[in-house]
Amino acid sequence: MSLQKSLTWYLLCAGTLAGAAAQAAPALLVLEKTTQTLAIIDPQSLQILARVPAGPDPHEVVASSDGTRAFISNYGGEGSNLNTLSVVDLIARKALPPIDLGALRSPHGLDFAGEELYFTAETAKAVGRYDPRTGHIDWVLGTGQDGTHMVRVASDLRHLFTSNVRSGTISLIESREARFGPPPPPNPGATRPPVPTAPLRTWWETTAIPAGQGSEGFDVSPDGKELWTANARDATVTVIDVAAKKAVATLPIPVASANRLKFTLDGRHVLISGLGNPQSGSSNAAHLVVLDAATRQVVKRLDLGGGAAGILLDPDRSRAFVAVSRGNKLAVIDLARFEVTGQIAPLGEPDGLAWAHGQ
Repeated sequence: MSLQKSLTWYLLCAGTLAGAAAQAAPALLVLEKTTQTLAIIDPQSLQILARVPAGPDPHEVVASSDGTRAFISNYGGEGSNLNTLSVVDLIARKALPPIDLGALRSPHGLDFAGEELYFTAETAKAVGRYDPRTGHIDWVLGTGQDGTHMVRVASDLRHLFTSNVRSGTISLIESREARFGPPPPPNPGATRPPVPTAPLRTWWETTAIPAGQGSEGFDVSPDGKELWTANARDATVTVIDVAAKKAVATLPIPVASANRLKFTLDGRHVLISGLGNPQSGSSNAAHLVVLDAATRQVVKRLDLGGGAAGILLDPDRSRAFVAVSRGNKLAVIDLARFEVTGQIAPLGEPDGLAWAHGQ
């Protein structure tokens, strides 16, 4: 299978309740950093259904594939002593005991794939994997890069990406397999001895691809051909050819402190949010810009009333939800017109967003 084909992402899809005939509506999960809580929201009525403690300095959130658990990174910044992932029971809507990551400190980026939880650990310059079924971390890999911040896992579970803020790079991590060493000795008691083969061994190769200063939020195009990353410190976007493993374009964007980047589900547009620069007082930079993915030109600039962070796309492709962190609200964006059509407020400095399906 080619690299491009294997890098097809798990798209958002609605889950079903066990034994229920009708499809369950997803819940919108929003982290509130000021109050250190997880808000559970009905995306249709835009009403807050519940708030649950999210642990210290919550930054990113992801739900299990069955929608029963939410996992939250307790960040604290690179070099912090925080080393936990908070867990929320989304059915009972209560906090569960946190996951102790031991020496893996400053967890931030999260992804849930293959029934396991992947996370970054900035201080350790690493990415790890936690198996909720066994309660153990079963894999850790160093990136060799500073500020390993966000992580995404391909659907084949053999390709991962991380953004590395201080190094200004994207890491492409690929699983390799080969047979090494002598074959096992034959079994004289077998009626038909198998053909001796050397044991199959698996290892990982990491390629650091230079991007821009402060490479942070990123996404892979739906066809798996390109990775776009927002560079928070130089107001640019780097476009990476995934198969060639190299940057092919650098685009200036009118966003200060570009924070998150998402392709629309049809791959036609790219949304980029920015926290802005509250000290500058400048009104030139937008809080959210929309780029045409083919022409790579800005087609819309939106003032959301405050610096923005997390971006989440509605599975029905009609809306985007944007965390307006410095406006203490969530903006609802119509993806046909790229206009604000609603909001959820008040929220305490919202940041990470996720869907919980199958509740």
